[in-house]
Amino acid sequence: MINCGMSSALDSSAGSAAVPAGSALGGVMLILEASTTAGSVALVEGDRVLAEREVAMGAGQSDGLFPAVQDVLREGGIQPSALSALVCGDGPGSFTSLRIAASLVKGLGYGSGLPLYGVPSMLLAAAALPPSISGDLVLHADALRGERYVLPVHRWPTGRVAAAGPAARIPIGELLAQTQASQRVAVVTSPEELPGVATVVPRAALLPQVDGPWRDRPVDLASWEPQYGRLAEAQVKWEASHGRALPPLLSLPLNAG
Repeated sequence: MINCGMSSALDSSAGSAAVPAGSALGGVMLILEASTTAGSVALVEGDRVLAEREVAMGAGQSDGLFPAVQDVLREGGIQPSALSALVCGDGPGSFTSLRIAASLVKGLGYGSGLPLYGVPSMLLAAAALPPSISGDLVLHADALRGERYVLPVHRWPTGRVAAAGPAARIPIGELLAQTQASQRVAVVTSPEELPGVATVVPRAALLPQVDGPWRDRPVDLASWEPQYGRLAEAQVKWEASHGRALPPLLSLPLNAG
């Protein structure tokens, strides 16, 4: 069941939810997002985007993240020692792309000692909605095999976004039955049978608009892994070649279908 209402922490009574207060997370942050084929890297200070690069993450195009990191640092005139935090989109989404981004950002974290924060990738997508769309919405992304990853969100007229419930993976038919077209927002692509109000792409540079408990504390660098969402063929091959299993999925209720 998709909870399309707001949680108690985000009161939307009378259709006028209060805009959440800003978090103490700040300074100059390096953000990586690679949950879809449209990856991105950004350098952000407060609400100001210092530099941004788009990175194609399709087959044979997964080697562009590190050069993009170098590019945004150079363009922003920022030395790695001047960064205050690292942030990575933590899925769910493409196993291979998420794995590449996670490996890179964790390496940067180990090398620099900087704290790492994991932000839900679908919130970075929700922040890309046009100004005319706000209120309670349901973001959905391809989970393969006739299923969608879904995340109920609230978007304020100011452009800020926050999750309004837990993420899940459900069959397309269930998403159709539980939501209206006026609520649905597709991430990257949407099947013909799922009309909605918009199609969006997650962008690292939109991090300043994304609120939520992910801002409260950094992840544990040693144990953190993105929320891959499901066992992908790439994950099965990775585990076989490395002789060990990846850590379990993190806080993503999965529907066995």
